[in-house]
Amino acid sequence: MSPRLWTKALPGEPDVELFRHRPDLDAALAHFAVPGRTAVVMTMGALHDGHASLIRAARARVGAKGMVTVTVFVNPLQFGAGEDLDRYPRTLDADLEVAAEAGADIVFAPTAEEVYPYGEPGVRITAGTVGERYEGASRPGHFDGMLTVVAKLLHLTRPDIAFFGEKDAQQLSLVRRMVRDLNFPVEIVGVPTVREGDGVALSSRNRYLTAQERDTALALSRALFAGRDAGLLAAGEGPAGSEEHELIRVASPAAVRSAARAVLDEAAGLEPPLVLDYLALVDPADFTEVSDGHTGEAVLAVAAKVGATRLIDNIRLWIGAAR
Repeated sequence: MSPRLWTKALPGEPDVELFRHRPDLDAALAHFAVPGRTAVVMTMGALHDGHASLIRAARARVGAKGMVTVTVFVNPLQFGAGEDLDRYPRTLDADLEVAAEAGADIVFAPTAEEVYPYGEPGVRITAGTVGERYEGASRPGHFDGMLTVVAKLLHLTRPDIAFFGEKDAQQLSLVRRMVRDLNFPVEIVGVPTVREGDGVALSSRNRYLTAQERDTALALSRALFAGRDAGLLAAGEGPAGSEEHELIRVASPAAVRSAARAVLDEAAGLEPPLVLDYLALVDPADFTEVSDGHTGEAVLAVAAKVGATRLIDNIRLWIGAAR
């Protein structure tokens, strides 16, 4: 497919250009790119409003004359044995509609052969010790595969800014670390988690849940909110130097952990049961557990299986009084 001469859609008429091959993407980027005003949102497809919020944030940041690229690629390197690579939803036509409505200009949806033309890469980026904790411990090699494809897609799409969801908090931390450590010329922006009306974090995997499993899955967000509320100190703006959206301030890490654990323990007795993988209150810089004397930002994170579906969720907190 050859890129057409670029013309923005008229107001109220969303438009997006699809590219499947690297040479076409290269030509499009060379033709369309606005220096200092290009953004990328990386996805594995099955787009929902959580992805749309990333695209909208990117569009708002680069402005009407900037360019927003969305990548749609189910990366085999980050799926382990027995995980859901084959059944992971692939809905490209619907994804194009979501991307267009949210403000994307380009969707790059390559095949695995396009991204890895020589087969599995012999050289990969390692996530180091942070990648061995929590999600990394439960899914060995996952973060190495994730960072490898993020690095490749940053090279291919050449953005000034990349937007990632805070729902995947450990992923976001590792991407920021990779960009810093390896001097990638890109700014990484985190976008708050989007939730459904009942509190469940939006996820492509939610569609796997039966009605009963969905009821059990509510325990993840309930546990996080219970932990937040148990340790509540004050609600309001985060301290100076925090992200622009608010952080909830809490006083007691022990109270946060205890209240969240109680909700999860109760959910273990439901039918179907919630099978907990981990509950952690961690420093977002390195994903180590925070001490009871910790002051500063923290992430309360949870992962569990309901039926055959594994779900993750987290909330960001500030421990201690505002500076």
